[in-house]
This record gives sequence, structure tokens and C-alpha cells, in this order.
Amino acid sequence: MATRKPSIDQDLIRDLANILNETDLTEIEVEQDDLRVRVSRAGTPQMVHAPVAQQQMPAPQPVAAQPAEAAPAAATSANAVTAPMVGTVYLSPAPGSKPFVEVGQSVKEGQTILIIEAMKTMNQIPSPRSGKVVSVLVADGDPVEFAEPMIVIE
Repeated sequence: MATRKPSIDQDLIRDLANILNETDLTEIEVEQDDLRVRVSRAGTPQMVHAPVAQQQMPAPQPVAAQPAEAAPAAATSANAVTAPMVGTVYLSPAPGSKPFVEVGQSVKEGQTILIIEAMKTMNQIPSPRSGKVVSVLVADGDPVEFAEPMIVIE
């Protein structure tokens, strides 16, 4: 008599695929007893991330081509609030509402100055120090990279 292999739980695979779609993950793996199921989406991340990388590549080139502007950027970087993560920056709590901060406004340490959306989570970014907002270096909806200057507070 031949031993029969355990059947694969089709519902489990469908549930995992739905979780992938709902969370925009590229891969998910579960292991239970002797069963290991891995569901992945090959090739999708490259298509999603390619336009963002292309949009951000031209920005550093003009700064390098114009050394006169590099010095002021370096001077303000000491007072700049940098992005703690990669994501999309939002300057107001909701579309069409008043921004968290504006140029010339005084802020207190710990006050929310913007939001970064990362992995479908809205992360409030607090001011690291009290001071006056000198400039806002990003626009609403812009993608930001880790350590990218966003707001200058003096």
C-alpha cells in the first residue's frame, strides 16, 4: 500500500495570497508542524520601486553640478530635520487641511511637524528641538529617503 501525501490546504494558500494583496507584501511564509507554505510575488517590487528611484536620481545631479549651492545646503544640514525612514511625506494631517508647520512659525520640541507614510502606516515626525521653521525642503506627497533633509529649524 502506498502512503498518501497530505493534501495541501487550498484555503490557506488563498488566505495568504489575500494577505499579500492587502498589505502589499512581496512574500509571506508560514510553517506549522511539517507543513511549510510560501507565497511570493516575483518581479512586482522592481516595477513599484523603479519610478521612485528614477524620480530621485536627478535631484542630486544639479547640486553636484553647481558647487556654489552645495555650501549653503551643507550649512543648513546641521539644523535640518532628516527623514528617519523611507516613505512619502505629508505636511498636513489630512488632504486640504492646514499644514503642521509653516515657514516662520515657532515650534516646540516634540511637536509634530509632518507625517511620513511607510508601509501603509502614518508615522508622526516630532520636532527634535524648539526653534523657528526657516525652510521646508519637501513638498506634500514627495517621496523621501532615509536621512534626507526635510525641514530646517533654527
